[in-house]
Amino acid sequence: MTTTTLHAGRDGAGVVKRTTLPGGLRVVTETMPTVRSVAVGMWVGIGSRDEAPEHMGATHFLEHLLFKGTPTRDAMEISASIEGIGGEINAFTAKEYTCYYARVLDEDLPIVVDVLADVVTSSLVDPEDVESERGVILEEIAMHDDDPSDVVHEQFAAALYGDSPIGRPILGTVDSINTLGRDRIAEYYRRYYQPPRTVVSVAGNIRHEEVVELVARAYERAGVLAGPAASAPPRTSGPGAESRSGVRLLDRPTEQANLVLGTTGIARTDDRRFALGVLNAALGGGMSSRLFQEIREKRGLAYSVYSYTSAYADTGQFGIYVGCLPSKIDDVLKICRDEVSRVVADGLTEEEIVRGKGQMRGGLVLGLEDTGSRMSRIGKNELVYDELLSVDEVLARIEAVTARELSEIAADVLNRPLTLAVIGPYGDKDFSHAIT
Repeated sequence: MTTTTLHAGRDGAGVVKRTTLPGGLRVVTETMPTVRSVAVGMWVGIGSRDEAPEHMGATHFLEHLLFKGTPTRDAMEISASIEGIGGEINAFTAKEYTCYYARVLDEDLPIVVDVLADVVTSSLVDPEDVESERGVILEEIAMHDDDPSDVVHEQFAAALYGDSPIGRPILGTVDSINTLGRDRIAEYYRRYYQPPRTVVSVAGNIRHEEVVELVARAYERAGVLAGPAASAPPRTSGPGAESRSGVRLLDRPTEQANLVLGTTGIARTDDRRFALGVLNAALGGGMSSRLFQEIREKRGLAYSVYSYTSAYADTGQFGIYVGCLPSKIDDVLKICRDEVSRVVADGLTEEEIVRGKGQMRGGLVLGLEDTGSRMSRIGKNELVYDELLSVDEVLARIEAVTARELSEIAADVLNRPLTLAVIGPYGDKDFSHAIT
C-alpha cells in the first residue's frame, strides 16, 4: 500500500492524497474541513466505447442493475440506507467511464462507503432484475427519443464517427437492449469491474487515513483485493476514433428544427485544450458570445444557441447547437459558417479573449464550490489523466493562452471537414451545401 500527497493545499484545506491498495485499487481524497458533508464516487474505467456489438448498451444496463441487489442488501435497502440519513445516491455512464456516487453528512461516511462498495463489487445481476430493468431502460430510451434537442447530439456523434462504439448511443438501442441477456451482462460485469480499473474518490470533511481504512475493509469483505495487480493506466486510444464528414437528417414533424454543426476536436490530454476552451467561450459559450449575439440578439432567429467541446482519450468534438424555426435553418447555418470563417481568418478581438478567459476561469472556480464537484474532479482526473493540476495551475494555464495560440487552434479545428446533424420537418431536403 502506497500513499502520495498530490497537492499540499492551504491551511489544511484542499489537501489531495492518493493511496493505492493491493489489487490496484486507488483511493483519492480532498479535504474540505469547513463543510459538513462528504461526497463519495466509485469510478470504473469502462464506458459505452468499450462495448462490442453484442454488448451494446451493457455498460448503462449495469448502471441500473447494480442498484437492484447484492447478497446483503436488496434494492430497497440500498436506497433506504442512504436516503434514510438524508443523503442522495445515483450513477451515470459516459463513453469512457462509469461513476456510482453518493453525498451524505460527514458523520455517515462509513455507511456510504460500505453501501457503494457493496453495490460496485457484489451485484447479483439477478435474471428477474434484468427483465424488470429492461423495461425501465426502454422507457428511458423512449423519453430520450422524444426530446429532439437530445437526439440531435446523438445523431451528430453517429454522423461524425459512424457505426462505431464511440459513435453509438450510450443507452443502446431498443433492439440491442431487447437482445441483451443476463449471462452476457454478467460476463461483462465480471470482466471489467475490477480493482485495477477502479478509483474511489472522496471529498469533504474527512481524514484520508480513515477513508482508506473504510474502503479497504469494504473491498476486503467482498474478496476482491487479493493479488499485486497494478492500477490500469489512463487509456490513450479506443475504437471508433476515425471521423468522417457528412449530413445526417432525421425527418420529424417538429415545431422547431434542431441542428448540430461541427467537427472533431482534440484529445483530453492535448496541451491546446485551454486555448480551445477560450475559443469556444468566445465563439458560443454564453450570452456575450459571437454566435449568441449574431443569431439571437441581433436577428432573433433562435432561442437556444451555443457551441461546445467534448474530449476523449484520443479524439474530441467541437459543435454548434441551434434550435430554430424550420423556415430559418438556412439563415442560421449561413451565420454559423460565416462566424466560424471570420474567427479562422481574423482571430478573436482582445476584448473577446479577455471575456473568454474570464468565463473559463469563473466557470472552473464556481463549479468547485461543493463536495460533489470536488469529488468528481479528483476521481475523473485520477482515472483519465497522468497528473492532477491544482486549481491555481489550471487558472494559470488559461490566463497564459495567447492570441497566436487561439489563431492556431482555430485554423486547425475549425478548418476540419464539417459534419451536420438536423432534426426537423424536411423530408429529403439536401443540406450538403451547409458543409462544403
